[in-house]
Amino acid sequence: MPRRHLHMTGAEGAALRAALRDLRTRLGVPAAFPNGVLAEAERAAAAPRLPSEDATDLPLFTIDPPGSVDLDQAMHLALRPAGGYRVHYAIADVAAFVTPGGALDAEAHRRVTTLYFPDERVPLHPAVLSEDAASLLPGRTRPALLWRLDLDADGRVETTGVRRALVRSRARLDYEGVQKAVDSGTAEPALALLKVVGTLREALETERGGISLNVPEQEVAERPDGSYSLAYRAPLPADGWNAQISLMTGMAAADLMLATGTGILRTLPAAPDGAVGRLRRAAKALRIDWPHHVPYAALVRSLDPHLPAHAAFLQECTALLRGAGYTVFTGGRTPDPALHSAVAAPYAHCTAPLRRLVDRYTGELCLAASAGTEPAGWAVEALEALPHEMAEGSRLANSVERESVDLVEAALLKDRVGETFEATVIDVKEQEPRVGTVHLEDPAVVGRVESPSAPLPLGDRIRVRLTQADPGTAKILFAPAR
Repeated sequence: MPRRHLHMTGAEGAALRAALRDLRTRLGVPAAFPNGVLAEAERAAAAPRLPSEDATDLPLFTIDPPGSVDLDQAMHLALRPAGGYRVHYAIADVAAFVTPGGALDAEAHRRVTTLYFPDERVPLHPAVLSEDAASLLPGRTRPALLWRLDLDADGRVETTGVRRALVRSRARLDYEGVQKAVDSGTAEPALALLKVVGTLREALETERGGISLNVPEQEVAERPDGSYSLAYRAPLPADGWNAQISLMTGMAAADLMLATGTGILRTLPAAPDGAVGRLRRAAKALRIDWPHHVPYAALVRSLDPHLPAHAAFLQECTALLRGAGYTVFTGGRTPDPALHSAVAAPYAHCTAPLRRLVDRYTGELCLAASAGTEPAGWAVEALEALPHEMAEGSRLANSVERESVDLVEAALLKDRVGETFEATVIDVKEQEPRVGTVHLEDPAVVGRVESPSAPLPLGDRIRVRLTQADPGTAKILFAPAR
């Protein structure tokens, strides 16, 4: 079953820390960086390959969760004199530090992606790069891939360009602060335009049939008495506006590469009918009205992630994102598949090179496409292997997320075995109608339920008893309460 985003606030507790360490060992998660990799990273941080263009006059800003230091993107938005908007989007230039074929490069191909556990990150690159020399931290001059996207009055991209340049972010913002500034009318003009452009891009997404899932994040929070609770954090509108800038850049990157006939796209096939049918059953179970004439995309946009039933359904919707992959194309041939069904357009990963391997290569190909030059040989030579590498890295990342959630839920409920909870049956197995899934309202848990005799009542609110919560096996289990 698809799982929720998870992060932890407050102290984690010794037992939970130990269990998460065991999980990292069991999954074969990379540990500390080898000494040779760390030494190469130190040398690269001290002497990166810097571009000649200076764009440090652009008053860029970043938007990330509080405390983030691995900052991939910075932006600036402005009105164009002739009408429309200009978006500058700076992406950390990891290739300025990583030498193809070197120890850093080999280690990045081994790790593929940054892994996120509830208690720590396992980074793609050493901290001296990802949290310092390559990160777009405020007040620091950094090499970047600087995108310029000119939009018309409706937010459609008219022209695209990307080049290497030195940049300097002016401010590190977070989502809640951005939301408050925009809502109160105190945002600086460039930040206020984020809502304008983000809203226009959301309207265009609706027009082309794209979907952005505002899936709530599951938070583990410490109470004053030292115990823990599980709750949902619903995304803010500012999360969506920020995401639209990244999506727009990824679509522009895909268009650049398609125009030159060499690149790598992030692709997703259309969901099979069976998956949509399952979602319709989940909607019925959660008392969500889904008339047959209403398209899936329209329903999703009508949901409020602050409502528990809607939050649970949005999480179930992530099942339609299964099957995403990467499509490589060279020699001017047409890629197949070429579309990302959720974006409803060609799309490429290019905005998170500090945290995702493929983005470094996409950026290099887009630089060449924008300049009208041949791409670097090292970037083209790596393309064939990237889909498999990214698939393996994604599998590990998904296992980390899924098993972390299972483990944390079990750890937080281990002393409540035998207690009963209010729940909704959101799924029942067709071949095993006594086995299904329940969504608890408090705490914010989704878990397996097994009925000893009668079939489970799909869509009904029932009381369930926690029968198992074993952090050692990372599983929780419920049964209908009598």
